[in-house]
Amino acid sequence: MLKKHGQLFLTTIIFFDSVVISFSWLASYYLHFKSSFGPAPRYATPEIEVYLIALIPVWIVFMFNIWLCGLYKPLRGKPISTEFYNIIKVTVLSILILAASTFFYREESFSRFQAAYFCALVTFLMVVSHMLVRVILVEARKRGFNLRHLLIAGSGDLGQMVAEKINLHPEFGMNIVGFLTGDPEKIGSEVSGSKVLGLYQDVSKIIKKYNIDQLYIALPLHAHDRMEKILENLDEETVDIKVVPDLLKFMNLQAGVEELDGLPVVNLTESPLYGWNIVIKRTSDIVLSALAIIVSSPLLLLIAIIIKLESRGPVIFSQERAGLDGKGFEMFKFRSMRVDAEDKTGPVWASKEDDRRTRLGTFLRKTSFDEFPQLFNVLCGDMSLVGPRPERPVFVKDFKKSIPRYMLRLKMKAGLTGWAQVNGWRGNTSLDKRIEFDLYYIKNWSLFFDFKIILLTFWKGFVNPHAY
Repeated sequence: MLKKHGQLFLTTIIFFDSVVISFSWLASYYLHFKSSFGPAPRYATPEIEVYLIALIPVWIVFMFNIWLCGLYKPLRGKPISTEFYNIIKVTVLSILILAASTFFYREESFSRFQAAYFCALVTFLMVVSHMLVRVILVEARKRGFNLRHLLIAGSGDLGQMVAEKINLHPEFGMNIVGFLTGDPEKIGSEVSGSKVLGLYQDVSKIIKKYNIDQLYIALPLHAHDRMEKILENLDEETVDIKVVPDLLKFMNLQAGVEELDGLPVVNLTESPLYGWNIVIKRTSDIVLSALAIIVSSPLLLLIAIIIKLESRGPVIFSQERAGLDGKGFEMFKFRSMRVDAEDKTGPVWASKEDDRRTRLGTFLRKTSFDEFPQLFNVLCGDMSLVGPRPERPVFVKDFKKSIPRYMLRLKMKAGLTGWAQVNGWRGNTSLDKRIEFDLYYIKNWSLFFDFKIILLTFWKGFVNPHAY
């Protein structure tokens, strides 16, 4: 039933896309050659027949790229942004191929303005038509049409979590028929709004009775034997089988499934910076830190002179910090304390009324001006403009034993500012909250997020009541 409906919807989408491509092609011809919109044509108006004939290869190229970019794959569970991105890929790729083809085809000359109109029209109208199809599908599913009927094997925490995720998205058209359990006493009870229908060994009978389309196996790690028995009972069934691994409590950063030469590999922890992401972040660090050094150089020079005049000792204070993957580096700061500040106390955090600070140092620490030399750390590559603040190795040794997931923050290069800092979690504040914000940043990293944090730093990140 679902496959028949799927073919019907696929045919509808292909029809809509064909209409959009044809309309956009012909409309762009009339916009450029037959209307006063935009610049006037430089050459004589070509016959409409030429563009009608050209529509055939245009349609073929577009439909091939639509297939190539996976635009007709099932929409369930995919964010609408993914579809918009695929549409843009299709249109850009198609226009490039068609433009390259005209270089070899000399019989007719096609207008570049007409091509620009076509690109804009077809992109906009394809987005609109696909949104319309999505709206129709969502409404149909809300009314009980085109639903996939699901059975969840496992009524424990993992199975309930799967049910909660599915119930959050009614637009996906997934109807949870019920659960399977290994405990006979649970049969007939209700879990996450659905009934427990039977035992694991009843899976084949229940699939047939309720016309199940998909089976989600959500069992704890220690239940491999039960999973084997479930799969053995499905040899004669055509139901879609999906396994939800009981690894959620171990999944932290960039968790997902990868493929190693056809072998599925579950990725539990990985830095989001790889490939072009590294290049983009490093390039932005170099450009922005160099610009910041140039702009702030008079202030840096003035601070250095006052430090030298106020107290004996070096202007720049360097201290070992733990950076990316725990590797140590020398972090630079303007000296804000006496030279012998830790001779008696050893490594300790600064306190609110810390008498080790110099007069200028108190001001520098409250305004975060003492951090400015770290721009050179950023320029050299030891740090980034944005990231978790670097900690001293002696404290890292203590924190990694007492604070869960602390070491995950070292999967990103240390930053001059960070998401935790602009939200007030700096200095002598809750380490748990600081780590929570640091991990949120790493998990959701983007260049836009970095720029947002930099802007927030200027707005509320320099002066902080806990900066002492």
